Amino acid sequence: MRKPRDFDTELKALEEKARELKTRKVQQLGELVIATGADQLSTDELAGALIAIAETKDTARREAWAKRGVTFFESRSRRVDPASLRNQRSAPSQPSSSQSPAGSTGSQ
Repeated sequence: MRKPRDFDTELKALEEKARELKTRKVQQLGELVIATGADQLSTDELAGALIAIAETKDTARREAWAKRGVTFFESRSRRVDPASLRNQRSAPSQPSSSQSPAGSTGSQ
């Protein structure tokens, strides 16, 4: 006979993992804001810019922002360890669409 599964323990482990992923996502978004210089904006300016970006349906504009974000990360890779940037950019807890527009909030 098979050993019964301890669902409570498994559920607690999954909840802890979800908390860790959420914490990592928040930390990485904060690091992105600082790295792009957007921390110099007021909270209202930053929130307004992010809302405008999130509401934008213009694919050409979003693609331009994405290209600018790629350029930003590539230029940083020359100054910082490329492996650490790859890990930050490919983090599964962070959707790619939120990175690219945020990398260019200062220029619309």
